[in-house]
Amino acid sequence: MDILIYGIINSIALALMALGFALVYGISRVPNFAHGAIYVLSGFITWTFLRGLGLNYALSIVISLVLMGVLGALLYQFVLIRVRGMAISEIIASYAIGLAILEGLRWGGFKGMSYTLPVFVEGSVMIGGIPIDFQRIVVVGFGALIVLGLWAFTHFTRIGLALRGMAQDERAALMLGIDSDLMAVVAMAIGAMLAGLAGVLLLPLGNIVVESGYNVLILAIAVCIVGGLGSWMGAVLAAFLIGFAQILTVVYLGSHYQMVVALLAIIFTLILKPSGLFGMQKELEERV
Repeated sequence: MDILIYGIINSIALALMALGFALVYGISRVPNFAHGAIYVLSGFITWTFLRGLGLNYALSIVISLVLMGVLGALLYQFVLIRVRGMAISEIIASYAIGLAILEGLRWGGFKGMSYTLPVFVEGSVMIGGIPIDFQRIVVVGFGALIVLGLWAFTHFTRIGLALRGMAQDERAALMLGIDSDLMAVVAMAIGAMLAGLAGVLLLPLGNIVVESGYNVLILAIAVCIVGGLGSWMGAVLAAFLIGFAQILTVVYLGSHYQMVVALLAIIFTLILKPSGLFGMQKELEERV
């Protein structure tokens, strides 16, 4: 029972970490390697407004998410748009930005174990004889709502349908009058807000540390590669595969092997099925 419960919790946490990365790549084909930095930055900004300025917790979160959306849009508009279509340059540029953010936070004094966000709900409950704190239940609830909300947004709104059109066939979307760069800006803003939301939901379970940004980036990449780059639902299903694999590894081998599972998932997927489980790319094109 503990493997089942914590496997579900860990899987939804991984899906939250990866959804923003998958959304941005699926629409703009730009791998946002600043994703982990945005995750951590949202936590630090929320902490600053909450502890430093004394604002309400909910208001601090809203301001943080809005700032992350603006940051994502600006990153694309002023940096990534200039290297779009050049795969190596996209990776280098976005990773350099993420590195600057994370190491800038470290240089600015945001280091150590003293920076924490309060949980949304105090206490715990017994489920199937297993104690589960309410914050993890909140993570599961919000995770499910975000996935359903993202699906509804991309199926029943004009902007969402335009984003789906870009993801499916950019040339056809351009012929229908959809602005490719505008949709990429929107995708970057939404992806950054999703990364920030994952941060404010998951960081209360531990400390806000710079190293979390690097770990989240690796986990997001692992989930997206296994699920298939460009497939949002594939990322969710891959999160469950890797999430349960990590929990089984913790139970039978130890917690320090969790990251090894993600790295092995990347390696074996690239060897056996480079397009991932639900990838849009053709196997033949990958071999040529």
